[in-house]
Amino acid sequence: MFKDFNLENLEDSKNILEKLLNESRTKINDLLNIEEKTYKNFVTPYQEIGESINDFLTPIFHIDSVKNSEITRKVYEECLPIISKYETEIGQNENIYNTLINIQSKEKNTLSIIQNKVLENEIRDFKLSGCHLDNNKKKRLEELNLKLGELSQKFSHNLLDATNSWEMIIENFEDVKEIPKSDLELAKFEEDGKTKYKFTLQIPSYLAYITYGTNRDKREEIYKAYCTRAPQNGKIIEEILKLKDEKVKILGFDCYAQYSLSTKMAKTEDEVVSFLEELGHKGKSKAKEELEEIKQIALEDGISNDEFRSSDMAYYSEKLKKAKYDLDEEYYRPYFEQESVLNGFFDFLNKIFDIKFEKVDAPTWDEKVRVYNISSNGKLSSRIYLDLEARKDKRGGAWMNNWHSHYTDSKGITHLPTAYIVCNFPQSTETTPSLLRHSDVVTLFHEMGHALHHLLSEVTEAYVSGISGVAWDTVEFPSQFLEYFSYDKDILKLFAKHYETKEVLDDTAIERIIKAKNFQSSLALVRQVEFALFDFKVHQKLYKSEEEVQNVLDEVRKEFAAITPPRYNKFQNGFSHIFAGGYAAGYYSYKWAEVLSADAFYMFIDSGNVFNKDLAIKYKDTILSKGGSKNMDELFFDFAQRQASVDSLLKIDGIIS
Repeated sequence: MFKDFNLENLEDSKNILEKLLNESRTKINDLLNIEEKTYKNFVTPYQEIGESINDFLTPIFHIDSVKNSEITRKVYEECLPIISKYETEIGQNENIYNTLINIQSKEKNTLSIIQNKVLENEIRDFKLSGCHLDNNKKKRLEELNLKLGELSQKFSHNLLDATNSWEMIIENFEDVKEIPKSDLELAKFEEDGKTKYKFTLQIPSYLAYITYGTNRDKREEIYKAYCTRAPQNGKIIEEILKLKDEKVKILGFDCYAQYSLSTKMAKTEDEVVSFLEELGHKGKSKAKEELEEIKQIALEDGISNDEFRSSDMAYYSEKLKKAKYDLDEEYYRPYFEQESVLNGFFDFLNKIFDIKFEKVDAPTWDEKVRVYNISSNGKLSSRIYLDLEARKDKRGGAWMNNWHSHYTDSKGITHLPTAYIVCNFPQSTETTPSLLRHSDVVTLFHEMGHALHHLLSEVTEAYVSGISGVAWDTVEFPSQFLEYFSYDKDILKLFAKHYETKEVLDDTAIERIIKAKNFQSSLALVRQVEFALFDFKVHQKLYKSEEEVQNVLDEVRKEFAAITPPRYNKFQNGFSHIFAGGYAAGYYSYKWAEVLSADAFYMFIDSGNVFNKDLAIKYKDTILSKGGSKNMDELFFDFAQRQASVDSLLKIDGIIS
């Protein structure tokens, strides 16, 4: 039913991939030789060929992110040019392109909406691959795609290496005395008969010191190390921007931002910029007020406004948060033990969506990875892998990665979807379980939102099933929507239980979390606007040097940042979302999709019941099960019976009343 995760032949992946792609070429040629081509005899098997390649490649690329080693890098680097060449070759195949156009022309009126959506997307993507161009331009596009893939991976590896190579050793207990016990235990080690503490740039360790480290100079040291990682990525950014600009000019676009929008819900560059600027301007004055509150707390420690640094933000924000809401992260962590959180989370999802998680014994890439089969409405529907704890050989951050899609093949067999959720939560040890922050709980809800969007699909066409075919600027909608539930009192009570005493977190403590939800929401908003506008503007025209790229960021910060970071801060060199991921000229998607998610959640608030099962099942049926089979604005209208309003987002974040 489900394919096992198996990388026994990892080192031979290059040869296996070459064989698989040659077989795929033969199958496609056979399809092209069919005299009377139809959707059924051409498009359906064509999608199956793509799925079989994805089935093989996903684990290979995945393992390089979650169990990075010399071998995984070598295999990745061997496979990347092969698959890049194949995808470019297929994407530029005029015979396939013309066949799809002919099938669309002949069968449009007899095909389903979903089948027409597959054709519409594929024809668009073939145009974006340059299949209509002359051979010289096609050849150049192939070279550009290969080089861009290599540069993105190099960017990612540089960042991982820089993260892993730095550490800060502290011997003086006075410098760590405020750090939560569980974080301190992970940092503590014995050397030369002395107790010492090691902090790294891995996110759990970095956050522990930057948020709670008593020594101001040490906070500055770790902050500077974090935001100056991988300086060599500055030159890689220059090269990426140059090659992307050349690529889109060949395809007939004015700039990469314009090219990016051809597959998104937003239609024009001005629409995106205006949207972000509106959010930024609405949030800026309140963000300044929030910053002044932090500075006021720092002033009590003798730090004047002129002396206040970016590296002081997290430390004094935490003190302010505790003063305003009596919210101590360390107090809560014993209540958010990973196992308890998962069990309660699954219980909640069962209550509203009628889905059950059953833990199964299946091969994985690490002993701490958990595997669950999911049943929907009493019927086996999908499988999910959860890799939740930080490791040195694992890329930072959190993400969902889809492996298989839900679809029905040409033989009438239904294939069930699979996906991975990867996070970097605090590690469990032999003596201490993994104790999460509430922000980790929010992250888990977020990534599960992505996963359910993929895993609960009922679409029968692979290329628009689950998250496949979903416009990039709306793909965050289901993830952000599920996040909101992680602040509800009744939902938190399902899993917020002390791991030792089993005592449920009391109402007063939960209320503090809920009240603190919008703490510094305006600062968070302008920060996201800063990232998104920098990303979009840096892709609107060709910036040729590191200095020019920095100037774009500086201009955005000048208009929207509440606090200007130090000159040495090279945030862009670690911005892997856009330089090593799929978010180039699309980082605005987080906020764009958040309008949909906030408005959808408001429907539950207005109903007076976050456990509103009728509404949840409607959401499951109209949004989650439909995948990319229709445009998200249409699906949202089907669900809400109206267009989404940006005011819902500003209200839910407490920015407007």
